[in-house]
Parts: sequence; C-alpha cells; structure tokens
Amino acid sequence: MFKRINLDNITIVLHQPRHPENIGSVARAMCNMGFSRLVVIDPPDYDLNKIQKLATHAASDVVDKTIIYADLKNALSHFNYVVGATARLGGQRQVVNTPSKLAQKLVPISIENRIAILFGPEDRGLSNDDIRYCHGLVNIPTSEFSSLNLAQAVMITCYEIFIAGLEKNTGFTPRLASRHELDGMYDQLKDILVRISYINPENPDYWINKLRRFFSRIQLRAKEVSIIRGICRQIDWYGKKCYGDGQGMRQNQATGEHKEY
Repeated sequence: MFKRINLDNITIVLHQPRHPENIGSVARAMCNMGFSRLVVIDPPDYDLNKIQKLATHAASDVVDKTIIYADLKNALSHFNYVVGATARLGGQRQVVNTPSKLAQKLVPISIENRIAILFGPEDRGLSNDDIRYCHGLVNIPTSEFSSLNLAQAVMITCYEIFIAGLEKNTGFTPRLASRHELDGMYDQLKDILVRISYINPENPDYWINKLRRFFSRIQLRAKEVSIIRGICRQIDWYGKKCYGDGQGMRQNQATGEHKEY
C-alpha cells in the first residue's frame, strides 16, 4: 500500500525566536509548502501586529493557530520524533542529515507519528542541552557564509519535505515513544545507574547523553520504553531487597541469633 507524507503530523517549532517579524515570515514560508502547525517557545517579543504583517493574509490561519509554550521540555513532550536544525557541526553534533535526506526519512515516520522540527534562536541556535531532546539533526549546507535567516532555513527544510511527500512511499514506521515517555525513562535510568554506581554521580548527564544518542538511533516504541522502565524498577526492587536482607542478617548477628538465607 502506497503512503504519502502526512503534513498534519509535522510541526515547526521555534525556540525563543527574538524577532516577531521572523515568526511571521516563518508562518508564510510554512503556508507556501502546505504546513499549518506552528509552535513558539518562550518568545521575548510576541507582537501579533508585526507577526501578521510579515505573515500576510495568506498565512493568517497559521498564526491564529500558533501554540505558545513557556519551556522546551513541555513543548516537545507529546511528539514522537524531534529533529533539531543546526548550523554548527562536530562535538555532540556528529550524525547530521541534509534537508533532502531528512525529508526521505520523515515520510514513513509521519504516517503514525507526531514530528517536531526544532529551530533555535536566531543569534545562537540550539544549545547542547536543547539537542538532547532531538532524535536527529539537520544541517543546510552552505558555502563560506553559513548563517541563514530563520525563515529561509524553515523554507528550505519545508520545501524538501514537501517535494519528498509528492512521491509514493511504501515504507512504514509504527508509533514511536513520545518525548514525555522517553524523558521519564532517561530520568529513571539516570537515577538507577547512579545508585548502582555505574555512572559518576557528579556528572551523570555525560553518560546519559551517550544513551540518548544510542536509543535515538534505535527509535524506541512506547512498549520498548515500558520494558526498559520495568527492568529499572526490578533492579531497584532487588537492590532494596538485598540491602534489607543484609540489614536483617546484621541485626540477627548482633543479637546472637542465626537464620538460614
């Protein structure tokens, strides 16, 4: 059965955009390519008149339906797949797709999953903390000057997805775990791995970030996240049981009693 990209499952997310005019230009670019879902996170200046002026009447529906969040974690919590746009490479940004490769990848994912394409502030882009929430990264190749206007970056990305969506696709990706489910799993993993002394309690995020990248490549489903969390709960229970049994043995030895274990 042939499937086409589901644009209704793709949301453009702007994290702390500095200028309301850029928000309006993004809305217009989205409208050009058939995208209708826009999320804005913690904007320092959300001047609706300036936004509408750049969006023009054609994209007024995109602006009217824009959802505003106060923080990144809550904004991304219900998405199953998050892509971060980055101009910087290297360091923690090793595996990066071009917009065209990303577009091909998103077609089957979009059928059953809610996708967020995340763009950072115009002056500094996404931080290393921000990209922890991303399953993948996209970089727009440029010549010597790599800085793009926010709306230009959104337009190029949306264009490639739109073009990829015109082709018939037989691939399929089942529903993936949401960011809320994944973040709960990572918090639980961090807690249990610190308590069993597997990772350094003074810098646990160093190792947890490695696990984030590993699991992002696998594209965990909700049931698989549930299994991992169940294993964590069992490790926690067994650790507490061993501790309690040890305490009981020591108390018995202190009182001169003997008990078979």
